[in-house]
Parts: sequence; structure tokens; C-alpha cells
Amino acid sequence: MTTPDAESLGSLRATPRPPVWRAQAPVVVVVALGGGAGAAARYAASLWWPTHTGGFPWTTFWVNVTGCAVIGVFMVVITELRSVHRLVRPFFGTGVLGGFTTFSTYAVDIRKLVDGGEAGTGLAYLAATPLVALTAVWLAAWATRRILNRRQS
Repeated sequence: MTTPDAESLGSLRATPRPPVWRAQAPVVVVVALGGGAGAAARYAASLWWPTHTGGFPWTTFWVNVTGCAVIGVFMVVITELRSVHRLVRPFFGTGVLGGFTTFSTYAVDIRKLVDGGEAGTGLAYLAATPLVALTAVWLAAWATRRILNRRQS
């Protein structure tokens, strides 16, 4: 078998593609913008409803549960109801809701509670947050599907 020459390879080449970073730049931009908006909303919630030292971190808990419920609705709507622009999912799902929900603050809150002698509250928070957040996603997706099915009937 012989090696193909440069002339025959030249005719097989497709049109040049832009670099990967150039194709991904719009996604990075919308995720960053959405993340900033979501993080700002979370910060505002923490200012409006501050958590008292040693108390159950209700604000972070409800931010995470609400964000998870919204992602349940959002994913049903964009996957089962209508098609959306390719940047909507990274902007809202990854950016806004990713910036809004805060499992890193959840981890810090647990550590603060345990270090502050509130191990029982910390353990309750440790268990309750993922359980209620995952339930919120499931219930929101289920309810959204039911509502959409009633509309279509």
C-alpha cells in the first residue's frame, strides 16, 4: 500500500472549521452573564433573609430547593413543549440557576454549624437539603407534565 500524495489529500479536505474556542465563546458568555444574574439574586436573598448564627440556614435551603424546582419546570418546558434557541439552556439552566443555587454555601453552612456546636442542626441540614431539593425537581417536573398534558387534551 502506498501513502497518498499531498494533491489527492488536498481534494478531500473539507472547508476549514473555526477554532473550537470561537464556536464555544457565545456559550461561555451567556453562562457567565446568567451566572452573574443568578448569584446576584442569591446574594439579594441572603441580605433580605439573613441566617442567624447557629440557626438553621433557611435562606440557603429555600434558594436551593426553589432553584431545583425551577430547573424541573424549565427542563420539561424546553425538552417536551417547545424548542428554544441553543443558548437558552446554558444561559438559564447552567448560568442563572447554577449561579442562584449554592451547594458550596450549603457545605460551608454545615461546617459552621458543626464547628459552632450545632452538630444536630448541621446533620439535619445535611440530610434535608439534597432530599428536599431532589424531591422538588421531581415534583416540579411531574406537575409541569400533568399541566401540559391537560392543556393538550
